[in-house]
This record gives sequence, structure tokens and C-alpha cells, in this order.
Amino acid sequence: MQHISRGNSCHTTELGWTHNRHTILLGPTHTLHRGRHDTRRTPHAFMHTTFTPTYSWTHNTHSTFSCTSLRTHSQAHNPLSTRSHIQHSRHREQARHVRSSNTPTFFRDTPPAPGLGGANWVRPTRAYLPESRSRVRRAGRLKNLELAAVGGSDVHVKMLAAPINPSDINMIQGNYGLLPQLPAVGGNEGVGQVVAVGSGVTGVKPGDWVIPANPGLGTWRTEAVFGEEELITVPSDIPLQSAATLGVNPCTAYRMLVDFERLRPGDSIIQNASNSGVGQAVIQIAAARGLRTINVLRDRPDLQKLTDRLKNLGANHVVTEEELRKPEMKSFFKDVPQPRLALNCVGGKSSTELLRHLAPGGTMVTYGGMAKQPVIASVSQLIFKDLKLRGFWLSQWKKDHSPDQFKELILTLCDLIRRGQLTAPACSEVPLQDYLCALEASTQPFVSSKQILTM
Repeated sequence: MQHISRGNSCHTTELGWTHNRHTILLGPTHTLHRGRHDTRRTPHAFMHTTFTPTYSWTHNTHSTFSCTSLRTHSQAHNPLSTRSHIQHSRHREQARHVRSSNTPTFFRDTPPAPGLGGANWVRPTRAYLPESRSRVRRAGRLKNLELAAVGGSDVHVKMLAAPINPSDINMIQGNYGLLPQLPAVGGNEGVGQVVAVGSGVTGVKPGDWVIPANPGLGTWRTEAVFGEEELITVPSDIPLQSAATLGVNPCTAYRMLVDFERLRPGDSIIQNASNSGVGQAVIQIAAARGLRTINVLRDRPDLQKLTDRLKNLGANHVVTEEELRKPEMKSFFKDVPQPRLALNCVGGKSSTELLRHLAPGGTMVTYGGMAKQPVIASVSQLIFKDLKLRGFWLSQWKKDHSPDQFKELILTLCDLIRRGQLTAPACSEVPLQDYLCALEASTQPFVSSKQILTM
């Protein structure tokens, strides 16, 4: 392994990877910044089911990742250049039997019982046992895993790119509605290319691009063998970043715009966290449907640059949270239709301000809680304005709808991409081996560029 230290490099104490065959398996890692020990141990670890590993934890204080390898989406990248192999060494028949469950295919410390999921089971060489889940602060490591044989209904996929979403960070921290058993491969979203298919596979063929049908598949890896039912094909004529970020944020944006209020061209919506992946998708999809958007941002050093970028996407109005609280906003809404739909990803005071500017009978949909504060609505807003408070989680929507309906949604979004009406958010490509730097960047404030791991 070659180690290079430059600038604000991220240093790790243990990475179980060799050669070019690796995947991200969550486990113990510290980080060092500017030569100083960082006790935060970013990122946090997955927390869910208690287990008793029997593995030792050793330190290699010389392992180093350099953040200087970050690349923007405009730079050249050959996603097929990595020859990596992962997955389990268990008997294929057992793995195929276990995969029949709806439980996501994670890596575990012991073989899962039949029907409990875990098709990609493999015993990790190391694991870290925290004393308390509430105090867990551990990161992942790169781990070599043996690639499984391709069964009759299986698909061998070479991962091309996989983003780091806030939901991924929340899962690592243990603050999410879906928490895997440990150890687990990270990543809920991404795009891969089919390398080979089993004899019974009819829906995909080698060369096709595929994305996960459901969360928890584990996309932060170089290769894997999945069941055909775990994948959805997407057209390969759309940009790589668009395909990699298609399955979560744009789907969330589209459903919230369509499912809660009957909006007509000319109607207004208001949203906070407008620079997020969902927020940028909302702006573009709303513009394609003739809707006006009022986009709320936190004040920041690069506010004007970010405002210009959102307006280039189709944003009609961009205001800060401070401006939204000022009395002058009353005159603003004399010229702009009062919004009937508010999209809340923050909570706390920010969501209260969204409610204050909603039209009577309007709906606020909450899909995130970045402020980690509750949504507070006054009695008068609920009684006299008849405002409605709803929540949205794409994973629950998938449970309530058929796979064909989700595939139809994906095709609808792909059509928007082809027409130039929907683009990926601003992205920074990061090689898989530098994942710690990407995770660190994903947790920093005022970072509008989405980190995408490339394989």
C-alpha cells in the first residue's frame, strides 16, 4: 500500500485491504487531521443489533488517505478501470436460500438463520464492540471479500459510482428508520454495470446499467453478486452522476410534488434546505411542471454563488432564513402566490417559518430533520388556517406501492434527464480508497457538493 500525506489528509489506524480487491465494511477507524488526533472518530458506526465478535483490533498508525485526490464531475474518469472482487465464501446454495427474505443483504458476524437475509454473508477479520450504542463513534475500513459464484437468478455487477447521502450518514450514526445488523456494507444508492447473469435471468443482460431496487443493498464496494429482483435497469445514455443519484433524492422530490397537493402551473411551493440533493431536484422538477419555487437557505459565505446556481437550475426566488423572518416578507407575498405546499428537511424554527407563510389549507411535508429539532406548529395555524402536517419517507412509499410503480417513477425521471430538465446535483468524485475524506466532507457545514465514490 502506498501512503501519501498532503495538506489536510485523513489518516486511519486500520484498513483491512490489499491489492485492488476491496469494499467498505464498517468497523473501527480513527481519523487524524493536520497531525492532531481527532477523538470524534468520524464517521459514526452503524448501531442496531448487539453482537459479540471474537476479533481483535490492531492499529496501523501509518495508513494514510490523501484528500488531494478529490475530483469534480467535469474531470475524466474511467469507471471500468478497477478490477476488484468482493463478497462471501459461504456455500452458494445457503446464500441463495437466505436471499429470499426481504431483509437487506448485509455482512454479519454469524451466519443468519434461514429467512433472515444476509445473502452476502462473510465473517469479517476484525470488528469493534462499543460499550454503549449512544457513545459509538467508529468508522469503516476497506475489507477484502471473496466474490460469490453467479447462481441461476443472480447478476454480477461492477459498481461504477455511489453517492454519500445524509441518510447514509444517519444510518452510520444509528439515527435512521432502517438500521442494519453489523457488520454491514455501507451505501444505499449507486449505479453499476452488469458483468454477467445467471441462466435464469431475463430482465437484465451484460452491459446494462442497474441501480438498487431498495435501500440496504450496500453500494460502497467495487463488485457484488445480487439477485435479479434486487436491481432495476436504467438507461446507459444518461450521465453517470445522474444515474448514480437517481434512486433516492429525485424520487423523493417527485413524489412530494405530486402526492400531497393538486398543484397547477403557476402555483408556488416553498422549501428549506434548497441546496440539498432533494432541494435541487425539487427546483428542476417543479420548473418542468410550471410551478414556482421559493427556496430558503441558511446564510453562508458563498451565498451569492449558491443563489446563482439555484437560479440557473430554475429557482424563481431564493431567500435566507433570516430574510424569511422579516416583516418585509408580507409585501413579497403580495406579488408572489402564497405557497400551498411546503417541503421541510430541517425542522425547528425553519419549519415554523415555512408554516407561517403557507396558504390556508396548505400542507407541509417533512422528509428530514437536519436541525435535530421538532416541528412546532401553533394552535392557530392548525385551527384557523387548517394547515396539514405530513411526513414522507421513500422507503415507506416503496413498501406501499408495487415494484412496477417504482420502475415507472424511475423511467419518468430518466425522461426528464434526457430532455435536459433534470441534472445531478453538484458532485465531487472521490476514489473508493479515499472514502474517509469523502465521509468527512459530507458531514461538514456549508458543503453543497455531493460526494460520490467512484470504483
